[in-house]
Amino acid sequence: MELYQLSLHELQDILKKQDSSSEEIVLSILKRIKLVEDNVKAFVTLDEELAIEKARKCDQEKDYTGISGIPYALKDLICTRGMRTTCSSHMMENFVPTYDATVAAKLKEAKGILLGKLNMDEFAMGSSTENSAFYPTRNPWDLERVPGGSSGGSAAAVAADEAPFALGTDTGGSIRQPASYCGIVGLKPTYGRVSRSGVVAFASSLDQVGVLSKNVRDCAIILNIIAGHDPLDSTSVNVDFPDYTESLSTDIKGLKIAYPQEYFQQGVDEEIKEVVKKALLKYEEMGAVVEEVSLPHSEYALAAYFLVSTAEASANLARFDGVRYGIRDLEAENVVEMFSNTRAAGFGDEVKRRIMLGTYALSSGYYDAYYLKALKVRRLISNDFEKIFKDFDIIVSPTTPTTAFKLGEQNDNPLTLYMNDILTVPINLAGLPGMSVPCGFAAGLPVGMQIIARPFDEAAIIRAAYAYEQYTDHHTVKPLLGVKENG
Repeated sequence: MELYQLSLHELQDILKKQDSSSEEIVLSILKRIKLVEDNVKAFVTLDEELAIEKARKCDQEKDYTGISGIPYALKDLICTRGMRTTCSSHMMENFVPTYDATVAAKLKEAKGILLGKLNMDEFAMGSSTENSAFYPTRNPWDLERVPGGSSGGSAAAVAADEAPFALGTDTGGSIRQPASYCGIVGLKPTYGRVSRSGVVAFASSLDQVGVLSKNVRDCAIILNIIAGHDPLDSTSVNVDFPDYTESLSTDIKGLKIAYPQEYFQQGVDEEIKEVVKKALLKYEEMGAVVEEVSLPHSEYALAAYFLVSTAEASANLARFDGVRYGIRDLEAENVVEMFSNTRAAGFGDEVKRRIMLGTYALSSGYYDAYYLKALKVRRLISNDFEKIFKDFDIIVSPTTPTTAFKLGEQNDNPLTLYMNDILTVPINLAGLPGMSVPCGFAAGLPVGMQIIARPFDEAAIIRAAYAYEQYTDHHTVKPLLGVKENG
């Protein structure tokens, strides 16, 4: 097996035993990137020289604790000092931050090696990574299909063995959905568990940084590094967290699992329902208790989500006006024209659509009718989850209603595209942790199972996901990518 194929914890073991070096690992992964990147298009920025330089320094020090010497990549809205952060937008195409986001700083302090930045839907607005201003990313399982979004580059890079793990962000499913489409593990922590400082905002009350990895153990290792209170982030919660690797147990006897009937109804493909129900049977075989429940306000979640998220996006993106950030129209005759021309040229169609929708929802005469009502529905959705968690440890559902769709298939119908997030947005509205884990295949494409827990109980998710992962082998199946090793 090649070094690039190994998971994070396998690479840790190799380095600790000194069976290989950090430089050899980095070179193996860079060779893999060179082989498949023209097909996958996961990266926006790749810094080979810096990665090799850091690997050599790590090998000289021979300090292989934690993730020291192991490469990774970041979604391109996580600020990185000295490396472009574009948000996959022409507006930010040449922006080079002078500081690191807190999560980037934590990985740097842990001596991980940053390979580069990963493609995404522009300003994280999309479910397919087709809204990137540069190029669409492709799904390693089928290059004619999308990898999901908006963290599609992160998911595709991990699935294609271009990085052992990556960070993404999840506003309405943007880690879990692409993880499901690409057959990997994707975790959205509880809102406030991981700092958002230095992460370009889409919707501030919904955004959360999380992990995409090859398996559950790797996810737990990285969550240990990036979790925790950050005084630089006013939404960061000062709540202690455990060592998540201690939750990697196969003993789940007596675990109480709920599955909501609303998540298995019309709109979810029959094959996906069957795959996830088979996974629930596996849980019963392992000694868990599985029962059907109801989340009655789920049908209103998507509408509430798009009102709340677009309203917050319209406010957050107001800063990109040609003065403080981004490009600028230098030929405009006055300030108003400069603002208008800059935003027209800098933003793509989907970003403009969401800004207009959000501005409308916040406008005089419509605030009460739309935005305020959406906030009330958000509370009802949160109450539904609270009731279930009085009697159950976790909730299990499909992650997505379908498998990955073909590139361009939904471009002309934004409403259909938005429906891809129907099973994930309630979790963001309620601020809960959620994870997608591979649980089978439908027509040869990966299917993800979503595991949800109480606020700040990521340990319960990791325990349930790890037990299932060890009981099955879905996570070991890799995409062929249609390329040969000899190039």
